[in-house]
Amino acid sequence: MEDNRIVLNVTLKNGRSESSKHTTFDDAFSLPLHTFKGPESTPFLAPRGVFLKHNSLFVSDTGRNRVFVWHDLPTQSFAEPNIVLGQGNADGTARNAGGEVDGSTLQYPSGIWSDGKRLVVADAWNHRVLIWHTMPSNSKQVADVVVGQPDFNHNQPNVKGIGAMPSAQSLYWCYGVFSDGHSLWIADTGNRRVLFFENIPTKHYAPADAVIGKPDFCTRDYDNQDAVWPYSVKISPDGTMAITDTQYYRVLIWQNWRDALSRKADCIIGQADLNSNGQNQFGLFPQANTLSWCYDSAFSTKVCW
Repeated sequence: MEDNRIVLNVTLKNGRSESSKHTTFDDAFSLPLHTFKGPESTPFLAPRGVFLKHNSLFVSDTGRNRVFVWHDLPTQSFAEPNIVLGQGNADGTARNAGGEVDGSTLQYPSGIWSDGKRLVVADAWNHRVLIWHTMPSNSKQVADVVVGQPDFNHNQPNVKGIGAMPSAQSLYWCYGVFSDGHSLWIADTGNRRVLFFENIPTKHYAPADAVIGKPDFCTRDYDNQDAVWPYSVKISPDGTMAITDTQYYRVLIWQNWRDALSRKADCIIGQADLNSNGQNQFGLFPQANTLSWCYDSAFSTKVCW
């Protein structure tokens, strides 16, 4: 969303969010809305990543180059974060904190994943993914591992810069991340692919184990039969995969994520077929079966949002 707020649709019970297993599809449209804008001194600017785990709220405040962590879900319109990553404090907003890139800075952070013990952030414009294997306890805490770059001090697309070919180790405008707690998926948007890591990397510059959307790790050609601009990747508890393909106004669905390694999508949301790419299917107004500039998707049991 492009404005400076996040709308949280959760049921609060004794100050904690109700478990999703008690929330039905119909309930989601009747739960109270809570509009949250972040810290009052410098509210959110185009936040592109939101994650809620064990009542802790994680937000990528993308336009201000920082990630916030609240240990308890805020209940007011404004709240100071417990942890600020990417900046020295909640008022900092500069790209890479106004200096050179390192293990504590961010530039246009986007997708987030956490299991409450670890944190993964897509640091999109630094062309890398940062991993904290222990949940950060201090602001501007240095990450433990970097994926997509050989070390914390490099940040060029595909390591060598614009025009360089991708590899199993490189990234280019990576906007989305997801994990099931064991494996890691990265939406490597600029390279028009999704990378799969069998295990969450524990060392810098780890190579991916497989690629989705391309025949090999060195190809980044445009092919509308695969995701053209994969902005987000999500997997349901039963293994269904959704890749949000922003530039083609669609979401690609595989009933089993492993099938995505070898075949085209089982289902397309937003378009009639893989060759169609109209914004709202070239209509003036949205319909129940159209999409326009879709950036993310999510699962709640078997429901796709």
